[in-house]
Amino acid sequence: MTDHKNNNGTRTNTIWIGVGIGAAIGVAALAISQRKRDRWYSAKQVSRRVADHTGELAAASKDIIERIRLIYNESCKVVDEATELLSHGRKLVGA
Repeated sequence: MTDHKNNNGTRTNTIWIGVGIGAAIGVAALAISQRKRDRWYSAKQVSRRVADHTGELAAASKDIIERIRLIYNESCKVVDEATELLSHGRKLVGA
């Protein structure tokens, strides 16, 4: 009878030790998640997010540069046509 009681007591102790360890891990996880973030941590997070999206940033930058190039080329054409119209208008007025 005492052997059965000792085995049951050992199991109970093991369960309580497991519950204690689980509670300690839970409290530690809660403390870590609730800690105050400092400025350097926030800066590191921002730089990490930017680094994670570098490919998207490069593609967006390339698209913007292509649009600027197109706008510049079209603007040059407009200026050339305006120059031709101005010189043609001066010829008409002077003639």
